[in-house]
Amino acid sequence: MNKEQSTVFRAWEATIRKTQAAKKRANSIFGTISIAHAEDDNDDENDSRNSAEPYHAEKILPNGDYYTGQWYDNFPHGQGKYLWTDGCMYVGEWYKGKTMGRGRFSWPSGATYEGEFKSGYMDGIGTYTGSNGATYRGQWVMNMKHGHGLKYFSNGDWYDGEWRRGFQEGNGKYEWKNGNQYVGEWKNGLICGKGSFVWTNGNKFDGNWEDGLPKGNGTFKWSDGSFYVGNWSKDSSEQNGTYYPSDSSLQDPEWDPQDLYKVHLSDSQVCPGERVSILPSQKKLAVWNSSKGGGGEKPRRMSVDGRVSVGMERAFDRMNMWEGEDNTSAGDRGRFSDADLLGLQVDQEGVQKMMPIMRLPKSLHSVGRPAPSASLDLKASAFDPKEKVWTRFPPEGSKYTPPHQSTEFRWKDYCPLVFRTLRKLFKVDPADYMLSICGNDALRELSSPGKSGSFFYLTNDDRYMIKTMKKSEAKVLIRMLPAYYNHVRSYENTLVTKFYGLHCVKLNGTTQKKVRFIIMGNLFCSEYTIHRRFDLKGSSLGRTTDKPESEIEATTILKDLDLNFIFRLQKAWFQEFCRQVDRDCELLEQERIMDYSLLVGLHFREVSPNGDLIASGMRTPPGETENDDEPRLSRADMDQLLLDPDMWSRIKLGINMPARAERTVRRSDCEYLLVGEPTGELYEVVMFFGIIDILQDYDISKKLEHAYKSIQYDPTSISAVDPKQYSRRFRDFLLKIFEEEI
Repeated sequence: MNKEQSTVFRAWEATIRKTQAAKKRANSIFGTISIAHAEDDNDDENDSRNSAEPYHAEKILPNGDYYTGQWYDNFPHGQGKYLWTDGCMYVGEWYKGKTMGRGRFSWPSGATYEGEFKSGYMDGIGTYTGSNGATYRGQWVMNMKHGHGLKYFSNGDWYDGEWRRGFQEGNGKYEWKNGNQYVGEWKNGLICGKGSFVWTNGNKFDGNWEDGLPKGNGTFKWSDGSFYVGNWSKDSSEQNGTYYPSDSSLQDPEWDPQDLYKVHLSDSQVCPGERVSILPSQKKLAVWNSSKGGGGEKPRRMSVDGRVSVGMERAFDRMNMWEGEDNTSAGDRGRFSDADLLGLQVDQEGVQKMMPIMRLPKSLHSVGRPAPSASLDLKASAFDPKEKVWTRFPPEGSKYTPPHQSTEFRWKDYCPLVFRTLRKLFKVDPADYMLSICGNDALRELSSPGKSGSFFYLTNDDRYMIKTMKKSEAKVLIRMLPAYYNHVRSYENTLVTKFYGLHCVKLNGTTQKKVRFIIMGNLFCSEYTIHRRFDLKGSSLGRTTDKPESEIEATTILKDLDLNFIFRLQKAWFQEFCRQVDRDCELLEQERIMDYSLLVGLHFREVSPNGDLIASGMRTPPGETENDDEPRLSRADMDQLLLDPDMWSRIKLGINMPARAERTVRRSDCEYLLVGEPTGELYEVVMFFGIIDILQDYDISKKLEHAYKSIQYDPTSISAVDPKQYSRRFRDFLLKIFEEEI
């Protein structure tokens, strides 16, 4: 990240920190105050008695600002126009003194933004036109370009693709004014990752990029068909490769690869964005005191995102900003709920669809704010099942919660300090987590409920999975939470599921419906396409999908009897895999957990256009020698060709792991054999794997299931067995399908 990008990002973080100071002013569906505030209902009744209907007003405010439009309780509310003395102007929708809805903000320089506002921020879909003529239309989050957007730069260049924190990040297409274009991956506003650069003369570079320049494996191809393949670097000492001329090649065989940097890319710099002098959320409103606060006080200034200042900026309670008082006790300041992590669309039938309907400024209270203590050593009280925070949300709203269209419900956070510390252990950036869980994009439902009755949802950025769960599962997690916490703290490479938060929503009324859900990490969040998925337990009864090979899709979850590969890991990784499986299984065995499985995802490096897997070669049978007359690559050359050198920093146990998969076949007389015979047919793959479903204890229902099925089937073939037996069988099975690369 360069200096300018770092400055912009720090400014964005500063905006977030300032918004944290306005702690309890919520304008979305959830707030952060404990149910202990029993006076909420009376305050609501008083508010309604003292409120008046909105009316049209035209006001010249004490500092010279001018407002015309709908007015309510001494604040802009509805359609209105506000003109600041410095020349900035907003025309559009207001909600109790904040820009909320559709509107148009203009700067004295001539720059404009027209689109959606939320809590004073440019947030949603909108178009920004700079004073230099540059335009951006797309998604915004808290004043920053974030999501998909199209930008036309003032110099004639344009970019269409993904943005993050105000910079190009993800996949996108950039076309220069001269017609050259790049299509591929970006990071922090620079070309970074895999991509293709095409010149107007027909030349093309395909390969890896870093900090805006080719770096790593790549191919430069001329329009006449000749090409150069190798490892690219601006440092000539690291550059190496081979030139392949075409039949009609006119290129010089002694062509210098450094010309790619010195000549071909010299006139293709990415245009920087323009700087904004002041953001809409930073503009202050000159307002009088609310009618509820009494008269006689001096006019105060309030930011359009709800922050109030009297003379100087102070961290006033956003819920009480009309009076200008901070009624939060010192004890409450250190106790923040995680209720604002996720919104639930609730109906009378229960929670059927879940979607994040949060607004980012409010969400910052618990996610963006650090825990009261930075220590990873938690007291036993933090794990107490009684350690939870309830928040009530009546439809009409309350002093601490806004109105909503669902039935009345209550929100509960379990062990909030523990899960906040777990997110820190898992190196989850609070701002990124907030954007993933609390963003404007709806969650994606993965499938209908299975045998467990749970619904599964995925955040829009694929990072987190949300699962509804039974009460018994929640009890198991809370019971094993101390051991789980100590385990993941001790073993960074643990394969067990990463848990980020445990919550409950209770609908009031006749149904008294409760919905519990857990937020987990998504194992398959990757730049790679997952071509095969396996759920493996080491048992055989019912462990097949009964689908022919032709009907298997990338999203099909295959099981033990569908497995037709064994996996070969490099020596160091295989040894670490064996050690970590032992550690994880010991934890689960001690906690009396069973019925867990290893979820495996495979990305095949070579796949035909119609989806068929392409083998990379054959394994030499023991006792035979390879044919030296056949053209072949050494293992080192193969690794250099297939693996991005920069990828090693992203490899962890179970994440982005390069491996070889060898196809196996089962004999017709052993159809229930878990591991087939190796065929020698090898595939270069990238593996993802982890241990999932770790919340089923060996309770009375599982004991009865074991007793019943043992009468009908081979006891060793069923899933429901004693945790000790399950752990031993699971480990033995994994050591049969994972082997050390020789």
